[in-house]
Amino acid sequence: MVNGEEGGSGNNGVQVRQRRRLPDFLQSVNLKYVKLGYHYLISHLLTLCLVPLMAVVVVEASRLSLDDIHQLWIQLQYNLVGFVVFSAVVVFASTVYIMSRPRSVYLVDYACYLPPSRLKVKYQQFMEHSKLTGDFDESSLEFQRKILERSGLGEETVVPEAMHYIPPRPSMAAAREEAEQVMFGALDKLFANTNVKPRDVGILVVNCSLFNPTPSLSAMIVNKYKMRGNIRSFNLGGMGCSAGVVAVDLAKDMLQVHRNSYAIVVSTENITQNWYFGNKKSMLIPNCLFRVGGAAVLLSNWPSDRRRSKYKLVHVVRTHCGANDKAFKCVYQEQDDVGKTGVSLSKDLMAIAGGALKTNITTLGPLVLPISEQILFFVTLVAKKLFNAKIKPYIPDFKLAFDHFCIHAGGRAVIDELEKNLQLLPVHAEASRMTLHRFGNTSSSSIWYELAYTEAKGRMQKGNRVWQIAFGSGFKCNSAVWIALRNVKPSPNNPWEDCIHRYPVQLNP
Repeated sequence: MVNGEEGGSGNNGVQVRQRRRLPDFLQSVNLKYVKLGYHYLISHLLTLCLVPLMAVVVVEASRLSLDDIHQLWIQLQYNLVGFVVFSAVVVFASTVYIMSRPRSVYLVDYACYLPPSRLKVKYQQFMEHSKLTGDFDESSLEFQRKILERSGLGEETVVPEAMHYIPPRPSMAAAREEAEQVMFGALDKLFANTNVKPRDVGILVVNCSLFNPTPSLSAMIVNKYKMRGNIRSFNLGGMGCSAGVVAVDLAKDMLQVHRNSYAIVVSTENITQNWYFGNKKSMLIPNCLFRVGGAAVLLSNWPSDRRRSKYKLVHVVRTHCGANDKAFKCVYQEQDDVGKTGVSLSKDLMAIAGGALKTNITTLGPLVLPISEQILFFVTLVAKKLFNAKIKPYIPDFKLAFDHFCIHAGGRAVIDELEKNLQLLPVHAEASRMTLHRFGNTSSSSIWYELAYTEAKGRMQKGNRVWQIAFGSGFKCNSAVWIALRNVKPSPNNPWEDCIHRYPVQLNP
């Protein structure tokens, strides 16, 4: 998903537009100085209650004499049948629980594609090429210039090679070449870093919204790496920027069924054949924001892989608002009045994203929030219903549930509003802002560039929780929660290794 800060679709002249914001749904009670202590107290309440109980049990057990123990043994002998039946039930129930509980899914490693420097595009170069194509009128060129200035993108983002020619050369062959460079570039790094052979992979999930050739992208990977014939491969199309989390969820479900398996998720987008060469304002924004990128992720349910894995998957929560007509059409691929194809962004995009986010965090909250936050939310909700309708609703503090936030780098407005409404600190949104600045909107793979940034900064410690949240067409809001299994260091060929010393950079207001 891209930001909606310059929505609208007028074709005559550059209109003055106000930034569209997410609804202000986070009206929080200010407990600045007492909340942290209250959180620790309530979170450890069960432990505080159990410690005295265990102390009493230990004291009483220490008072038992040898005669008392002997009498207890005699009582067990007289009730041997009952004891055996009870033990059998306990063993059976424990076995059923162990066999039926969800299998742990580990993230062994992942790799992000680093495009070649020769394909970088600066602001001035972008505008010159747009003018020289002859497809855009002066109003559209000025509109794109303003979008770029407000976008949050830097001067090192990359567009496909076909877009560097004058005139551009979009074709099926060029689109295939872009897909191969991105997917194979990420996969080569992943196989090298993990020492996993392609034929060891039993599950493959590829997601790319706008380029779905025949044979599929997943078939291209199977052919390139000569994967085994019984591999379970999937190709997800048209699911937008949140499809990366959908792909992880599908791989997770497959790993629950197939024991001792590896799954690879490849998330990318293809720009070559999806550049818009028209003058409809609502369809020009993707040209300015979307850039080349992709990621490959190795998941495993092998118990032995826990020791070498970076993260464990804790939760995936998916929200789909497609039943609502406005939500369904707010990110919509179509032809303009002269038959040119592009992706149109509705003026209602930010409001719809806000509604999807509210639904998603309402489901996610009880799974991740400490009991202290849940109690505060419940008490204020009851008080609002029973006593005073003007009481502001208390929205939980997600900073108490997560240590790191990977917000889809859809655009500057999206990041700004999520930072504000979730009451995050600048450091929590830093990975998203810097990913947008360095790589642009790489669609579903952006959350992996953000995770790589956090690792490159040396901030990922054992036990840290990560929240990946993404928005996409449909309209969808999807979340994935991971927990770090160790102090995570960046893998070889981390996409930030040659520039992390320059970040964070100061962005223009």
